[in-house]
Amino acid sequence: MKRIVFLDYVRVFACFLVILVHASENFYGAAGSTDMVGPQSYLASETDRLWVAVYDGFSRMAVPLFMIVSAFLLAPMKKEQTTWQFYRQRCLRILPPFFIFMILYSTLPMLWGAINGETSLNDMSRILLNFPSQAGHLWFMYPLISLYLFIPIISPWLSKATKKEERFFIGLFLLSTCMPYLNRWFGEVWGQCFWNEYHMLWYFSGYLGYLVLAHYIRVHLTWNRSKRLTVGGILMIIGAVWTIYSFYIQAVPGEILSTPVIEIGWAFCTINCVLLTTGTFLIFTCINRPNPNRSIKTQLWHVSHAYILARVVGNSIQAHSGTAYRCGYTLYCSEYIHLLFRNSKDHLIYTRQ
Repeated sequence: MKRIVFLDYVRVFACFLVILVHASENFYGAAGSTDMVGPQSYLASETDRLWVAVYDGFSRMAVPLFMIVSAFLLAPMKKEQTTWQFYRQRCLRILPPFFIFMILYSTLPMLWGAINGETSLNDMSRILLNFPSQAGHLWFMYPLISLYLFIPIISPWLSKATKKEERFFIGLFLLSTCMPYLNRWFGEVWGQCFWNEYHMLWYFSGYLGYLVLAHYIRVHLTWNRSKRLTVGGILMIIGAVWTIYSFYIQAVPGEILSTPVIEIGWAFCTINCVLLTTGTFLIFTCINRPNPNRSIKTQLWHVSHAYILARVVGNSIQAHSGTAYRCGYTLYCSEYIHLLFRNSKDHLIYTRQ
């Protein structure tokens, strides 16, 4: 099937944003943090406060963009395809590299002293339960897999749902993205209590909302290019300002801060992040150019593999280098794993099979 070119641009842009997110984390991790921020944060100056808020806040659309791109072409699945055929194709595409890198991250860090033998054995024993202790960035694969598992379930509804019905679902999803703020301001709401976390909008929340949103944009949104560009720009600006400011106003320099508290607006399923992501994606849909130069794609493929090799070895380098070097190094190779999976699944994500 003909390649949808603007999705290639979305992929490259989102990959860059993921790298930028992890590069900026070197500037607000508290003592004991590695190249990823831990439960506590510390900003040394007003300059760090400003630019971490700007760079990291704006880049929070990266993961939702990946989710939307995946759903844009995979949902609903083809009518002649069975659920088990769909699952088999997805598993063959993503599980082999996923488990290979989980094993590598459970063993190789012993070479440079990042973990000991006991931690390595514990990581290996938990491979079927969660990502290794040195591979926090692999968290992304679990929600992606969950979307793949749910696509055959929701495909029959998507195939026959009207524009109005999908808008109703998206409206409830948007309301659910306000939950972090409602919980902070009002405490438990809509059935939440210590014995029940499944609030009234639980089944309309999370990345499933992005899946339906992607389908709505692809199938039901008939806006012309000018309207997409205008509305997309407005949504992106509102979402960006909200996301950036939500961190900036709480990130007081010189104090030890709780990372989940100051990053409340950086959660991927908050209303501001949805606005930022949706607006940006609408802007990218306005791209109508011939297929990009294949040599550029080939270079991106090789660069992504360079990230793989650099990151695995580079953890030891970062541990014994100055801050300036570490930041530059992290900007170069910090989130290669996304590039790996997106490139290795080129046919999976960017062509309807």
